[in-house]
Amino acid sequence: MRETPTWRIPFGIVSLFIALIVYGVVIARYAPDIIGRWSGGSQAVVYVVLGLIWLLPLKRFLIWMETGIWSPPAATQAKEKAD
Repeated sequence: MRETPTWRIPFGIVSLFIALIVYGVVIARYAPDIIGRWSGGSQAVVYVVLGLIWLLPLKRFLIWMETGIWSPPAATQAKEKAD
């Protein structure tokens, strides 16, 4: 457990916020041009996928913010395998 403050947490929060804004602007700018003529159902599926895809790297990013390493600690990996 972390006992002292670290620069990674505020840096990570600000970085995540900026990255999500950039991602959202890119999607809002280019996705309508690409899928604008598709059916409403197809567009909905694409927007749901694009809305969830940013979650893929989030676990490793949050681990880095807490521990300073990009992969889960060995104790966490062993526990997940046991479950």
